[in-house]
Amino acid sequence: MIAFHPSAPSFLRIVRTQVMVNFFLHSRTLKLLSFVLVFGGWEYAGRIPVSPAFPTFLQTMDAFWQLLVDGSFLKTYPETLKPLVIGLFISGFLGVSCGVWMGLNHKAEWFGSPIFIVMQSAPLAALIPLLVMAYGIGLTSKVLVVCIMAMPVIVLNAYNAVKHTPHVLKEMGHSFQASKRDIILKIILPSASPVIFVGLRLGASAGFIGAILSELLITPTGIGDLITYNQSIAEYPKMYAAIFSIIVLAVAFLEILERVEHTLFRPESRPVQGVS
Repeated sequence: MIAFHPSAPSFLRIVRTQVMVNFFLHSRTLKLLSFVLVFGGWEYAGRIPVSPAFPTFLQTMDAFWQLLVDGSFLKTYPETLKPLVIGLFISGFLGVSCGVWMGLNHKAEWFGSPIFIVMQSAPLAALIPLLVMAYGIGLTSKVLVVCIMAMPVIVLNAYNAVKHTPHVLKEMGHSFQASKRDIILKIILPSASPVIFVGLRLGASAGFIGAILSELLITPTGIGDLITYNQSIAEYPKMYAAIFSIIVLAVAFLEILERVEHTLFRPESRPVQGVS
């Protein structure tokens, strides 16, 4: 019998094809392609144009650079980040505490779960005028808007994480005669931590929405002021640049949280270099 030995050119062609396939299917390549498609579609839509008030992507990036150089972002973002940071801190602390309590206590679950389920599904932006009537147009109202947007997600994720702790783990703790305190601190909370952190990440995303809503609907300060001012004087590239900046900030912040989540709770899911 004669053994088949592939020729060198055909073997190199196969290797080259496989390398190209791995490159185009790599996660980073696909992410880059998605950006190219979105921004390319934006540029094309602006050149048609879809609307006189819709600038191209390049015009928006030029305006973004102008706002960055003249210090507009540096002046406005501290006002935006102040209620956002305070609101996220309050929402994270109270939200996780309430969710864990509801998961551990049936009475707290019966009392709290309907409230937060309704809050998650209701259009909470409709409550903003009531908050303005009650607390004015200052920092308190803006912090409350961030809280009511972020807390339902955080509470319900923490509640479900604690509620659905594998029963076999709790039985194991009982079999080793662990106290109720030890079962909560050493079994339930460590088991629920990954889902609780996911809730914090989703709550942060909702908090960004609440911060921008508060600036657009309560009083135009910070980045909301930059958006409304440029809209009023028909500087649409700068208006879209301001909107783009808050999207970039939110994506960067959530990407950092996701990396922290993978590092702390899911190290096995971190991508290995060279593997898609």
